[in-house]
Amino acid sequence: MIRLGGLASRERYASGKTDFRQNCPACATRWQRCGVRRRGRLLIHRGALTIAIMATAIIHSDEYLKHDTGDHPERRERYRAAMSGLMADGELWESLIKIAPVTATDEELLRCHTARAVSRVHQACEQAALFEHVALDADTMVSEQSDAVARLAAGGACRAVDAVARGEAENAFVACRPPGHHATVGQAMGFCLYNNVAVAARHAQATYPDQIKRVLIVDFDVHHGNGTQDIFYDDPSVFYYSLHQYPWYPGTGGADERGVREGEGFTLNIPVRAMTAAEDYQRMFEQGLESVMKNFAPDLVLISAGFDAHTTDPLGQLMLVDESYQRMTKRLKEAARATGKGRVVSCLEGGYNLRTMGETVRTHVAALE
Repeated sequence: MIRLGGLASRERYASGKTDFRQNCPACATRWQRCGVRRRGRLLIHRGALTIAIMATAIIHSDEYLKHDTGDHPERRERYRAAMSGLMADGELWESLIKIAPVTATDEELLRCHTARAVSRVHQACEQAALFEHVALDADTMVSEQSDAVARLAAGGACRAVDAVARGEAENAFVACRPPGHHATVGQAMGFCLYNNVAVAARHAQATYPDQIKRVLIVDFDVHHGNGTQDIFYDDPSVFYYSLHQYPWYPGTGGADERGVREGEGFTLNIPVRAMTAAEDYQRMFEQGLESVMKNFAPDLVLISAGFDAHTTDPLGQLMLVDESYQRMTKRLKEAARATGKGRVVSCLEGGYNLRTMGETVRTHVAALE
């Protein structure tokens, strides 16, 4: 199997239109002569050789099951539900590029969190070796292996950035836990230990300074990502855009929160009232994204993909359906391509209805394709 690289090539094949002025990358003969045909995201070359269009990567690992929270909404069954939904679609699962996560280093974590915050998570997990579970706050539970798993979640997001920056994939989905967007500079909270998307954003800027200077983080979790906002609140190189139920946990995310100092104007919060119709939410999302893209040209789009704004979710009161996530995802792909880069990395955040979550995740990842 040959994977096609280069944004121009990927877009040409993904459009379904063969450019007959180019040679076949498999045999170097003209397209007319080699008899290639297209089936979904595959080009079948002479009935045998398969050429895969640059596709979506998935970063996943059963190690994410080792973060044991006991009887808690953010439980290991969430990961199983997400993966079951993806694997149930055989064609989609086969098309995904499977990548194992890596462990985030202290250097990577300390770009976003204080040494004290990192140490507090580590110490709590050491204590959990004796007490099984340790509470960091009223909502956030850890077990003995939670620190290692949380580092793997943040590292998985970094590995996804590597994949799209190096041309291994056009975009990527990180099926990880624990989630991250509530973790602030100095505190783990709200089910989150380390801020996965924030660590990924800083990793992108530090590792690929010539390719990735500006990062857009779009957060459609039902809860405001107070941690992500906190980390980048004074930074004009990272734009944080969030739609969330308001008022709701954690109580932040008012429309007047726009950033400070050099970062003023690089945070956009759209508070959404409980029970807002999906179409109204979609209209607000589109208007907000249009406003962002008028003034900010990202080299990378990161998605805090929370699925708890779904109408069936027990921890939210919004009315989104699977089609809502499909439309938002496709729109974000379009926005990423409008800048000429096309890089999108999505990281799993919330989503707590184990019955419906798998299909919602599948819909989101299929839209990334």
